[in-house]
Amino acid sequence: MGDRVLITGGAGFIGRHLARALLSRGHRVRILDSLIEQVHGGATRPADLDPDAEFRLGDVRDPAAVQSALRGVDKVVHLAAEVGVGQSMYAVDRYVSVNDHGTAVLFQQLIEQPVRRVVVASSMSIYGEGLYRDAQGRMLQDVVRLPRVGPNAPWDPVDASGQPLVPLPTPEWKQPALASVYAITKYVQERLTLTLAPAYNMEGVALRLWNVYGPGQALSNPYTGVLAIFASRLHNDQPPMIFEDGRQRRDFVHVADVAEAFVLALEHPRAAGGVFNIASGVDRTVSEVAALLAEAMGRRGIAPEITGKGRAGDVRHCIPDLTQVQQVLGYAARRDFSEGLAELAEWVARQQAEDRVQQARRELEARGLVA
Repeated sequence: MGDRVLITGGAGFIGRHLARALLSRGHRVRILDSLIEQVHGGATRPADLDPDAEFRLGDVRDPAAVQSALRGVDKVVHLAAEVGVGQSMYAVDRYVSVNDHGTAVLFQQLIEQPVRRVVVASSMSIYGEGLYRDAQGRMLQDVVRLPRVGPNAPWDPVDASGQPLVPLPTPEWKQPALASVYAITKYVQERLTLTLAPAYNMEGVALRLWNVYGPGQALSNPYTGVLAIFASRLHNDQPPMIFEDGRQRRDFVHVADVAEAFVLALEHPRAAGGVFNIASGVDRTVSEVAALLAEAMGRRGIAPEITGKGRAGDVRHCIPDLTQVQQVLGYAARRDFSEGLAELAEWVARQQAEDRVQQARRELEARGLVA
């Protein structure tokens, strides 16, 4: 019989897919989730959560709930977190409480009930601007975008002489550049895991996730993944809203590939103590992705709204270097992007989605976080 795995936040998008993947391999799965309204709409146990997964309603910040959920557990996947760069810049106490205090409570209980391995979901956001190369061929890992001084100023980072910098694949050794509250909290989650796990004879692993997409993402949450936000807008015959000029580059990875990465992180003997980028290995502009999704959803005539405004905490480019995860864990993304979009479009067509994007934009603008 396989391991008993606790997934905190396991009723969410990634957690449900991971639960199915683990159960199919003979593991037993227990889920602890508080089912917050912004993600779950006030629902009880999600209908698409595998019936063989044990579900417990509880907050990761509640020591009694965590203590109970850890009984008899062999390994932990820590997914429980508030997610969203923009919202984190004004809901500061909430993000720090759930993400960092929640992780602290988890480890306080793990000290008393240690497990063999803890895998935490980190984020590419901790890199800030990714790795760049300047016109002289020098590699730069401390790039910071300065505020634009006018409507004709470039969105892309430039060097001291105004020459554009070229984005490079970003490896795990790149120093953090924490540009948002969300990024700060994810880095704290990561460091707590990699510091405390070995101190108490446990193995810690951190997966830095890029933009995850696929069926099952919360369509009515305006701070979820960008593809789900675009899908919600298109589903309601509204244009996707894109900040800046739409040429910022991102890597989109299917949730099934992410679930496989977590399985590898739980099972592979060489994963212990490691930090790994998890992405597809193919980057695209946000505008390109919006157009491809509109075509997949049969909304080709709905052009995206390019706002020409920046959002506090956003980075321009960050693309992944997957060399380490490929060589150490044998990970490779297998889902074709066009097939993944078709699958997403088919799923969205069967859903109800409340469009809250304009409301979220007003929240950001009211606080001076969009300019």
